[in-house]
Amino acid sequence: MVHNFNAGPSILPKEVLEQAGKALFDFNQTGLSILEIGHRTALFKEVIDESVATVKELMGLDNEHEVLFLHGGASTQFFQVPMNLLNEDETAAYLDCGVWGSKAIKEAKLFGKVEIVASSKDKNYTYIPKDFTIPPLAKYFHFTTNNTIEGTQAHFVPDTGIPLIADMSSDIMSRTMDFNRFSLIYAGAQKNMGAAGVNIVIVKKDILGKVIRKLPAMMDYRQHIEAGSLLNTPPVFAIYICMLTLRWLKAKGGVAGIEKVNETKAQLLYDTLDKLTIFQPTVRMEDRSKMNVVFIMKDAVLEKEFLDACKENGMIGIKGHRSVGGFRASLYNALPLESVKALTDLMKEFARRKG
Repeated sequence: MVHNFNAGPSILPKEVLEQAGKALFDFNQTGLSILEIGHRTALFKEVIDESVATVKELMGLDNEHEVLFLHGGASTQFFQVPMNLLNEDETAAYLDCGVWGSKAIKEAKLFGKVEIVASSKDKNYTYIPKDFTIPPLAKYFHFTTNNTIEGTQAHFVPDTGIPLIADMSSDIMSRTMDFNRFSLIYAGAQKNMGAAGVNIVIVKKDILGKVIRKLPAMMDYRQHIEAGSLLNTPPVFAIYICMLTLRWLKAKGGVAGIEKVNETKAQLLYDTLDKLTIFQPTVRMEDRSKMNVVFIMKDAVLEKEFLDACKENGMIGIKGHRSVGGFRASLYNALPLESVKALTDLMKEFARRKG
């Protein structure tokens, strides 16, 4: 058995892969592949309508929020957000708590002023800043809810008084929260929602249309809303995978149901790490991510041997990001508890032999 701990593109539910495989040859008994259907046909309209409706249902979104499926991934949103929301003489507030947040800050500075309200760069992004003040006159506040590379997660939603923007690429729909508090949420689908190639954007309509700059059609959220995510040819297959994954999540009890499973997986792995002195988590305890568990070995000489043991036991994606090293186990929604048990059993056996 292969245990897929990849950080993204990441594991998909087996049922989704089986259904998608059938649709590659015959979509809904049409004799056509899902790769061949027209994006403006009734066939695809059913797919995107169901996808939008299920997102709204699972996240409990009100009628003021629109759901878009767009090209470009989260990295495009780093500049599309300020392009749509920030004038050159205005200021946006950003929290700098990881690589992706710092990239978002860099892009935002192309369109207006940026105030970094707090940063955890001083400790190599191993914690989430909490004691910060959000300027009340800022146009919006932006933060990354979960840091895939560094293994930190914000276990709070800040009170802002201004529009709240979140990059939820690596923890969207993994835990319950009041999603209506956010004016804009964006996330690459390839971790918890589907396959690579599509980006979900959830935007509150009343924040749009206030910048004075002219926007290219493909960068204007309002035009995508008007066109129902069909302003140009969408990533049809990637959206179809999202639809199937959302169906799977709904059948699992929705966000609340999967949150319980995710809590169990994370607790098992962190408890094991804390008990085995051969391993060492790198993140401050209260800020540990329940999606991306990052750790090192106290004796770095053993790291290659442990990676080899993981490979021999079918554990994929355990090696840490190249910028931080060590190890990373991603526990996304579709990862079964059995995979985490297999990893912790291996860690215990390795520690017994080497500890």
